[in-house]
Amino acid sequence: MQLKIMPKKKRLSAGRVPLILFLCQMISALDVPLDLVQPPTITQQSPKDYIVDPRENIVIQCEAQGKPPPSFSWTRNGTHFDIDKDPLVTMKAGSGTLIMNIMSEGKAETYEGVYQCTARNERGAAVSNNIVVRPSRSPLWTKEKLEPITLRSGQSLVLPCRPPIGLPPAIIFWMDNSFQRLPQSERVSQGLNGDLYFSNVLPEDSREDYICYARFNHTQTIQQKQPISVKVILVDELNDTIAANLSDTEVYGAKSSRERPPTFLTPQGNASNKEELRGNVLSLECIAEGLPTPVIYWIKEDGTLPINRTFYRNFQKTLQITQVSEADSGKYQCIAKNALGVIHHTISVTVKAAPYWIMAPQNLVLSPGEDGALICRANGNPKPRISWLSNGVPIEIAPDDPSRKINGDTIIFSSVQERSSAVYQCNASNEYGYLLGNAFVNVLAEPPRILTSENTLYQVIANRPALLDCAFFGSPLPTIEWFKGTKGSALREDTYVLHENGTLEIPVAQKDSTGTYTCVARNKLGMAKNEVHLEIKDPTRIIKQPEYAVVQRGSTVSFECKVKHDHTLIPTVIWLKDNGELPSDGRFTVDKDQLVVADVSDNDGGTYTCLANTTLDNVSASAVLSVVDVPNPPFDLELTDQLDKSVQLSWTPGDDNNSPITKFIIEYEDAMHEAGLWHHQTEVPGTQTTAQLKLSPYVNYSFRVMAENSLGRSLPSEASEQYLTKAAEPDKNPVTVEGLGSEPDNLVITWQPLNGFESNGPGLQYKVSWRQKDGDDEWTSVVVANVSKYIVSGTPTFVPYLIKVQALNDVGFAPEPAVVMGHSGEDLPMVAPGNVHVTVVNSTLAEVHWDPVPLKSVRGHLQGYRIYYWTDQNSSKRNRRHIEKKILTFQGSKTHGMLPGLEPFSHYTLNVRVVNGKGEGPASPDRVFHTPEGVPSAPSSLKIVNPTLDSLTLEWDPPSHPNGILTEYTLKYQPINLTHELGPLVDLKIPANKTRWTLKNLNFSTRYKFYFYAQTSAGSGSQITEEAVTTVDEAMASRQVDIATQGWFIGLMCAVALLILILLIVCFIRRNKGGKYPVKEKEDAHPDPEIQPMKEDDGTFGEYSDAEDHKPLKKGSRTPSDRTVKKEDSDDSLVDYGEGVNGQFNEDGSFIGQYSGKKEKEPAEGNESSEAPSPVNAMNSFV
Repeated sequence: MQLKIMPKKKRLSAGRVPLILFLCQMISALDVPLDLVQPPTITQQSPKDYIVDPRENIVIQCEAQGKPPPSFSWTRNGTHFDIDKDPLVTMKAGSGTLIMNIMSEGKAETYEGVYQCTARNERGAAVSNNIVVRPSRSPLWTKEKLEPITLRSGQSLVLPCRPPIGLPPAIIFWMDNSFQRLPQSERVSQGLNGDLYFSNVLPEDSREDYICYARFNHTQTIQQKQPISVKVILVDELNDTIAANLSDTEVYGAKSSRERPPTFLTPQGNASNKEELRGNVLSLECIAEGLPTPVIYWIKEDGTLPINRTFYRNFQKTLQITQVSEADSGKYQCIAKNALGVIHHTISVTVKAAPYWIMAPQNLVLSPGEDGALICRANGNPKPRISWLSNGVPIEIAPDDPSRKINGDTIIFSSVQERSSAVYQCNASNEYGYLLGNAFVNVLAEPPRILTSENTLYQVIANRPALLDCAFFGSPLPTIEWFKGTKGSALREDTYVLHENGTLEIPVAQKDSTGTYTCVARNKLGMAKNEVHLEIKDPTRIIKQPEYAVVQRGSTVSFECKVKHDHTLIPTVIWLKDNGELPSDGRFTVDKDQLVVADVSDNDGGTYTCLANTTLDNVSASAVLSVVDVPNPPFDLELTDQLDKSVQLSWTPGDDNNSPITKFIIEYEDAMHEAGLWHHQTEVPGTQTTAQLKLSPYVNYSFRVMAENSLGRSLPSEASEQYLTKAAEPDKNPVTVEGLGSEPDNLVITWQPLNGFESNGPGLQYKVSWRQKDGDDEWTSVVVANVSKYIVSGTPTFVPYLIKVQALNDVGFAPEPAVVMGHSGEDLPMVAPGNVHVTVVNSTLAEVHWDPVPLKSVRGHLQGYRIYYWTDQNSSKRNRRHIEKKILTFQGSKTHGMLPGLEPFSHYTLNVRVVNGKGEGPASPDRVFHTPEGVPSAPSSLKIVNPTLDSLTLEWDPPSHPNGILTEYTLKYQPINLTHELGPLVDLKIPANKTRWTLKNLNFSTRYKFYFYAQTSAGSGSQITEEAVTTVDEAMASRQVDIATQGWFIGLMCAVALLILILLIVCFIRRNKGGKYPVKEKEDAHPDPEIQPMKEDDGTFGEYSDAEDHKPLKKGSRTPSDRTVKKEDSDDSLVDYGEGVNGQFNEDGSFIGQYSGKKEKEPAEGNESSEAPSPVNAMNSFV
């Protein structure tokens, strides 16, 4: 709850004195309760200058309060206004407000005049201001004939408006026939009087519909003046005939249309005076004509212009100062300046003032016998005169009251009595207006009463001031005391502050300030008290504030705002943008503690505020969102300082989108030679907006600019205007000049031609010159068109030439070109290399040597030597026409080289040739050599076929590359058990003429891994590996399955199990009886009756299924390769123990012997199957 703090405070003197407020008996702001007798008080009235709409009823307000309720009367123009005599005038019931019903009949002008209302009861009479009632007026313009205005370009012009005088004054503006406002500028503007001023006219000012409009807001009507026609002509357009028939007086104005210094159109002369009333807006105006258009400046000669109250309007032509005061009086100077001169005008400002209150009279409540005073102080310029009235009658002729004494602006009362009650009026007036203030003196004898509601609850945030109200009334004025709690003593001033209106202030409320407070009011007539209650709440705090964010346009940003508050208060969190509501846009999402803005745009930048409100307090936290992006393109490109080889380019940067521009990139387009293709020109720093650009001759330039910041580069600007530079001779020659012959008797001269940009002018050609390097010939030259080569015919073969190519155009030649060397065409070499011999290094490498050929016989650029070599084929291949030859080239002048990658045990033939740019020379005589044997490649294939119980057959194909004569094969193999462990390796030699071999005496159902390779006299070759598995005994597997599935066998197993169970039960019973029964039985081993017959699909032998994957069988395969079935583990059954187990019992029936037979272990995968137990073995143990 917000509590009002009175500006004036009163503290008791130091010490522990009860905090009692002795209020002055001349308190002026005391409100009398409406249920007590009191004089009238005017509460509402119409304004002093009351302009009414003549189309509506006239309502003149006058409202007042008092006890008993007052009666009302009116005067009009100083005499009594009898409303009963006018049927159109009524007074509202219980009010003094008048209503003139002119809408049915009558005119508003009939009720023009000065009205004053009087409210009266038995205690006095209050009067209203003089209310001047006037109907608004919106008269028409008087009809006038407006002649067209013709004037020369550059002259000044004033179009008068002179609107009709209305009430209130009209608002003036200029428009055309289409109701479009006429554009205004420093050159053309509207004055305060409504006239339209032209500092100088231009041809575009010509029009026939300059119309001045007057808008009367009170009646909502607009009046228009007749259109004014203006025609502006250029002096050059006046031909001799027009000039002869048109005198200077017929052309508007007499001033020259040439450039001239400024002259003031308004105000006239060098000085003028201006008077304004205090509190109004001071408007000073200076409008000047001249060519070029003058610029207006303002200064105050004897001071400075007020910073916060000074405004410039109408393109600096109007100076406005708001809330003007006497301190703003002085001399103001306006200065009009153009290139030809400066003029000044001084305006002396005097600020007058209608009366204004220094201290308005206040109502005075006194008890019988008390003293008091009414004070009325006002100021103005000139100083206002103060006069007093009593109950609306000048005090000089009012009934005498011995208790009052008038002392200028003060009335002093002594020992008042009830008859002293009255309403006094203070009138302060000067020539600019008046003030009228009503204040009553009410003599009452009333015991104290407290006006604040009982048991009011105040809730205050901790560490803030708490203000507890105790509005009171009494006459004489009561004293006030405050107490805390039911038995507390009066509160003292060391912690609390007591205001004159009875309010108790706790400057810094704490949690222990919570409680009940009692206000006690006393005077000589009695006592009153009231209790109020105070609760202290925890402050609302933002514990997680939104943070400053910089995001790129189009992205998503979030602001967090977490609030902690008193648990008894319910906060409301709202988000603001720039202190206003969030945009009504689906991109803004407000969650519990978060604001999310999606697809951020430029307009989303600003300050976002999280505002948390409770009924007692509010807190806020703000963060700035900066939306960044690449810059906007520059604009307003302008070319200045245009020279033959340079120009200055200037531009206006686009918006940097909150990321500073680091540089500008300038590009150019050559519209003449490469239209539509933009090239990089230069770069300048981001703080620079001009660039001096170097230009080439004969280029039609256009420029564009791009801005770059940390986020990237802007779009290009619009292209600048085109600028064509003058032609000049070329300043460079073609590059990449070469001379090479395409035939033995020519010289082809080539070059990279200049592009259009480099031509520097029209008519681009080339001067091609050449001569033999070693001869004494003069240069031979020819001028060719804009091409890129020239062929010289009839040249000797492969002769060095000096060449140069020079550019020229219609303006002249480029600088002297550089000389390059070339050669005429080459021919095939004439001589073959000699003394070719070969050295074999190993079975795959040989070295070749030869003698170089004479350089003259090369007849071209020596590129190197080329060796052709091939192997001798067998007799069937020799008959083929084509023998595949291999070629190896050695660059330069080398005389030896290595031949790698030869095939071992082969016969080779080779020859050598010299190579130049034209081709190969003749071949040298063939040389033959052969390579020694090498190790063979791996056998082409290896397959295992026909597996049996104890044998495997291997078949293979010989190596595809034996690289010699095979001497034998080597076969190595070893077994692999089910845990992937390798057994002993067996090594076996096989004759070279074999391609099949059978291994016998192998273990059945066993996997083997084989390693196989061939050998020559040079050694062993690469090996090939393979894996295979021997088979199991099919008869035994079949027998196992048959017995295991026989019914008699299953019955036998069940009988054995039942017998054992009975024996165990008997032993258990005998043992429990305590007897001793020696037991010695021989029990045959029994098979596990739960063994199930083997399924057909589980009886397949050999898990090897992937012939491509030469890996041993993995552990944990579904069925062992030996086709045996594992016994189920049964630790509780005697049949788990083998045959010949002797079990002995002690006398108490317990076992005393250990089983001599061991439990059969499950066969390890890969062991011989002869050791594995089976149902057959189990059956035999019972036979």
